[in-house]
Amino acid sequence: MTRDEDGASADRPLPARLDPRAGRPAHGHGAGKAPQQPAPRTRRGVVVARAVAAVLSVVLLGASGWGWYLTRVAEATVTRTDAIPDSGNADAEDAAEATNLLLVGNDSRADLTPEQLEEFSAGTDSGTNTDTMILAHIPADGSGASFVSFPRDSYVEIPGHGTDKLNAAYAYGYGDVDDSAPEEERRAGGRQLLVQTISGLTGLMIDHYAEVDLLGFFELSSVVGGVEVNLCSAVDDSAYSGAVFDAGVQTIEGADALAFVRQRHGVRPDGSPALPRGDLDRIVRQQVFIGGVLRKILSQDTLLDLGTQRRLIEAASRSLTIDDDLDLLDLAQHLQAVRLDAIRFQTVPIADADAEDDDGRSIVRLADAATLRAFFASLSAEPEPPAAGAPATVAPSEVSVEVYNGSGIPGLAADATADLEAAGFVVTSTGNAATSDHEQTVVRYAPGDEALADTLVAAVPGAVPEVSDEPEPGTVQLVLGYGDAGSGGTEAPSGSAAPTEEPRTAEDTGCIN
Repeated sequence: MTRDEDGASADRPLPARLDPRAGRPAHGHGAGKAPQQPAPRTRRGVVVARAVAAVLSVVLLGASGWGWYLTRVAEATVTRTDAIPDSGNADAEDAAEATNLLLVGNDSRADLTPEQLEEFSAGTDSGTNTDTMILAHIPADGSGASFVSFPRDSYVEIPGHGTDKLNAAYAYGYGDVDDSAPEEERRAGGRQLLVQTISGLTGLMIDHYAEVDLLGFFELSSVVGGVEVNLCSAVDDSAYSGAVFDAGVQTIEGADALAFVRQRHGVRPDGSPALPRGDLDRIVRQQVFIGGVLRKILSQDTLLDLGTQRRLIEAASRSLTIDDDLDLLDLAQHLQAVRLDAIRFQTVPIADADAEDDDGRSIVRLADAATLRAFFASLSAEPEPPAAGAPATVAPSEVSVEVYNGSGIPGLAADATADLEAAGFVVTSTGNAATSDHEQTVVRYAPGDEALADTLVAAVPGAVPEVSDEPEPGTVQLVLGYGDAGSGGTEAPSGSAAPTEEPRTAEDTGCIN
């Protein structure tokens, strides 16, 4: 008797539903057998990074027989749900050419044991609120993919319930279904209302839905052998998420990976907040982790290891709940030519990330409706090539900045730091310049760091670049002058929306908060 690379008997017959030689049984069940209804499962995830890996890992498989086989493996354990509503979903009668997939992490911990709650530093169950929502937009030609994150505290219109935080939509929909109905039917109600809310906000039809749980993420990050991340500073959040990390590049998995994407509190070694922008910085953590998972999945180690591919699919499908019509193999074939640099991560345009509602609750006010619709309509547009002679730039998250107040005006460096961090730049230190008589705001940079300097100059009104031997390579210095004191922060476009951060891509490896 022979064994395959994972130790399984090669002579042992596969179950009929998983044998690629046996054809496709209807609805994923063996012939002559009654369909087995999956037991109701409480959704628990907090971060959609693991859902993205679950769905997109099939990209590796293409249209081969192996890919078809692994898709059947996934279908054997994935949970299906009636998540796409018949109404309240833009253009629901006419499916758009592009594909929009809503990825959701639910914050319930109801199925975790006390030992798991302690290991994950997961705290107590917070019910049916959804903490993570990402819209994955895939253009019709499959040339790329955009992942747009929504802050959980986004203040939005929820159909039938007025204005509230976005993460309450699922709970409202759940509560709208009669409490005598089966649990899965009530959860389907929550999912449908969340889909309607996102559709109304974006003007897009939501074609598919994927929801993921906490244990699945724990398993997934371990199956891929950990994910490489890069922190600008050491952080300590042992009191809440359990995130305690050194600065620099490191590989994380399991409970550490969960802590990395859940952290919102904690401090740096100097006592400053670890994530100064709170949930917005946590969103960046999620996006960076997704990118790291995708890089790992597309590495030679995974591409050439069929056993790892199978374990990845098994772990992902156990944690997923997807809508009734999502065809995983079809999605994989649609995406198989996508490059890492064509996978972009963004956050929905925001007008005020530190607002309050009439009850004094902290909320995030999004940009006006016209700005939001224009933003989402542009996701399928081809990027415009840079104008001839235009300076090369990078994502703000790749720019490490030292801020110096050379104006003599107290507090100017702190104000500029807040604006820079809100725009996605990484501020590594602040202080006063050697002299306080600088009239002109200057961006100093080391030779070879022109792209970093030009990115910062483009964001700071009145700033001019200056090559210097003072900054360390890879870091630029912003010296604020008194002549630009009225505009020392980053420039916002006309209208009420704050500046939209430059998209990250799945191949970006710059340090983050």
